[in-house]
Amino acid sequence: MHARQQLRQQLRQARQSLGQELQRAAAINLAAHLPDHSLLQHASHVAIYLAADGELDPHLLAEILHARGKTLALPIIHPFHRQQLLFQRYQPGMPLQPNRFGIDEPKLDKSALIPLQELDVIFMPLVGYDLGGNRLGMGGGFYDRTLGGFTETQRPTLIGLAHEVQRVPALPVQPWDVPIDAVATATQLIHCRQSHH
Repeated sequence: MHARQQLRQQLRQARQSLGQELQRAAAINLAAHLPDHSLLQHASHVAIYLAADGELDPHLLAEILHARGKTLALPIIHPFHRQQLLFQRYQPGMPLQPNRFGIDEPKLDKSALIPLQELDVIFMPLVGYDLGGNRLGMGGGFYDRTLGGFTETQRPTLIGLAHEVQRVPALPVQPWDVPIDAVATATQLIHCRQSHH
């Protein structure tokens, strides 16, 4: 476990030290190349996240997908199952409120929830990744717990968004880690393993 914590610290520092100009360029480049990818052209329901802590920022990507008629969703921390996420319909610019981690999310509206099986793609934040599809998150385990109950065929396509500096040769893996299908950087989409779609 110690190795993962140390790695998480190093990679978070690398990500935080990128600076605003690089972050802005990365967000623009991501939005320029990713919407035209076949994985996204065929997707109708797409979950994104709001960037924090130096994460690759998908807000411009979200605006383009929204303009192309995709239904967007944001993760919300489940009110009862504290380690699980719900996904709620999201439109860029809608009012948000901070959750208990200080991360903005929509106010829970049961009528706007989208069942996980209806999502085609989930864009996931990450701290580190390797090309085998292993993802190191912030340590809360929210995505792993939320997705772990679903078989690969039931799960949406999972795409981690990452800066190049977040790639490592091989991550230490835990049995409950849910692997990602692909990683999108500012310049490319890398398939990590044989996609099930």
